[in-house]
Amino acid sequence: MSELQVTSPFNDKVVGTVVFSNVEQVQAAIELANDTFHDHKNALPKYKRIEILEKVAEIMSSQMEELTLLCASEGGKPYMDSKVEIQRAINGVKLSIEALSSFQGTEIAMGQTASSANRMAYTFKEPIGVVAAISAFNHPFNLAVHQVIPAIAVGCSVIIKPATQTPMSAVKLIEILAEAGLPKGWAQAVVCGREAGELLATSAKINFLTFIGSASVGWYLNAKVANGTRVALEHGGVAPVIVEADADIDAMIPDLGKGGFYHAGQVCVSVQRIFVHESIVDEVATKLSDYASKLVVGDQLDPKTEVGPLINNNEVNRVEEWVHEAVTKGGKILTGGSRISASCFQPTVILNPADDALVSTKEVFGPVVCIYTYSNIEDAFDRANALEVSFQAAIFTKNIDTALRSVKRLSATAVMVNDHTAFRVDWMPFGGANASGLGMGGIHHSMLEMSKEKLMVIKSSVL
Repeated sequence: MSELQVTSPFNDKVVGTVVFSNVEQVQAAIELANDTFHDHKNALPKYKRIEILEKVAEIMSSQMEELTLLCASEGGKPYMDSKVEIQRAINGVKLSIEALSSFQGTEIAMGQTASSANRMAYTFKEPIGVVAAISAFNHPFNLAVHQVIPAIAVGCSVIIKPATQTPMSAVKLIEILAEAGLPKGWAQAVVCGREAGELLATSAKINFLTFIGSASVGWYLNAKVANGTRVALEHGGVAPVIVEADADIDAMIPDLGKGGFYHAGQVCVSVQRIFVHESIVDEVATKLSDYASKLVVGDQLDPKTEVGPLINNNEVNRVEEWVHEAVTKGGKILTGGSRISASCFQPTVILNPADDALVSTKEVFGPVVCIYTYSNIEDAFDRANALEVSFQAAIFTKNIDTALRSVKRLSATAVMVNDHTAFRVDWMPFGGANASGLGMGGIHHSMLEMSKEKLMVIKSSVL
């Protein structure tokens, strides 16, 4: 049995080891999940699932500090933000329990025609089957909760494949589920390579694939899944923000700064492209640059750190190359623009890079925010909507008509008014459209995706 060493993104120090599964072991996990789900004599009733999830929330709450350090050490997210991630994860478990109280079907009207007379009909929900969850590195514990806990809540068996950079959080969640009383086979974690991961996604015994990661891999797997497998994909965006001339600048700057530099910009809805009206662009650029320049960058385990390392040193190299390319295409560095170390990059603000620069067209996934000048908001809409991605966007304005117009015009699955693009709570629908993904996440929406609706029609002469 082989092992994988997990290292800190900040200094490459080994922070743990996990079992690394081969193709045969992943196949065995699939067989176990399939057999477990179809063993109807040992299916978990709803009240038992609730008892287990309540115990999971209790265990997680008692291990808050341990889980925070685990999450931060392997993922590089600063301690202060990793603690919030664990708090969100606990709330996600509680949301799944709450959602079961209203997880119900509806009556379908009958009797409107002679052919439907003497009948009543109702829908109800059943678990879809075996769930395969492929997860990303940037929120290792909370993403695992969002992919695993809804499956357990609705009665599915689930196998999660975490990112190899951050596998310990998902493995720990599965261990907590077992400690809470979840029987063997209902939830498994497999840390594996690409071939075994593709098997997990494309096996005919998988009924639902939930994937969080790069668009190239997600769309590839979507084309390869077995017939009938339902798929949900969550990719990234190049999040646009429009700032009108009447925006409250002082109130806005901390929001833009948090949305752009949280977790060193390694967030799928991180603020990246800010289109600012020409009358205030100098003030916005100066104040955002000042905010960015004061952020504390460094070791994610230091409680004072606000911006931690990128997930690996190659990502620092890539971000540096993209920033340099932006400068060659006319962008002006207002602050940052350079690496601090092999693992950390300065929070960077670039003014007016070309619309065809990499920082303007691709998801940076680094601590880089771009500001662009516009004079007409329709031009800002067109530039904001010019890419194939469509995730979350934002508008800052005091004018309600402008706000509503922006909500209509921006190509996004969610538009934030006077807030940054990275805002999220775990009960709201969350997901991308177009190249940014397929389906919607969020605890309740994931539970719906992991269920199927069955119709019962009753015919009776007394109706």
